[in-house]
Amino acid sequence: MLRGLYDSTLSLAARKSAEWWLAFIAFVESSVFFIPADVLFLPMALARPDRAYRYALTATVASVLGGIAGWLIGYYAYDTIARPILEHFGGLDTFERWQSSGTGLMLVLLVTSGAAHLPPIKVVTILAGALHVNILVFVVSAIVARGARFLLLAWLLRRYGESIREFIEKRLGLIVGAGAAALILLYILVRYAHG
Repeated sequence: MLRGLYDSTLSLAARKSAEWWLAFIAFVESSVFFIPADVLFLPMALARPDRAYRYALTATVASVLGGIAGWLIGYYAYDTIARPILEHFGGLDTFERWQSSGTGLMLVLLVTSGAAHLPPIKVVTILAGALHVNILVFVVSAIVARGARFLLLAWLLRRYGESIREFIEKRLGLIVGAGAAALILLYILVRYAHG
């Protein structure tokens, strides 16, 4: 089922309405959906390198708006909407552990999630709302994290074209994920060393 959903998401890249689909998927990925916008962004940017930065901007704006929706779900509807979503995607236990860690860890998670999908962005946006993180701090962090990811991908695709695609799809996530994990570990070590 997941593979079918992935394939149908990927097929949207060939449509004239692809940019709207990119915005939609980037929006819902940040609050409830589990297929990353990269699935659509990569083939679109490869097919039209002259529009790679435009697509990056579209994905960033939609992702941040979706993140705000996730924040609102966590803030206003944790028990009725957020908890069932987290249970469905198997993220409730992790969410509840992080909930006691505070805003600092949430901001680190937002950056790592924006950069490497570690943890999934929807979990972090809902967590930010549930923790009542200042919305302005949240929005700025989301713009930086998501914008950096999409702009880096756009730059790589424009500079190296199709030859970089396999690296992005298979190795970039691992490299950035390892960096994100190191950042989370560093945060935890510093926090507990001073606490």
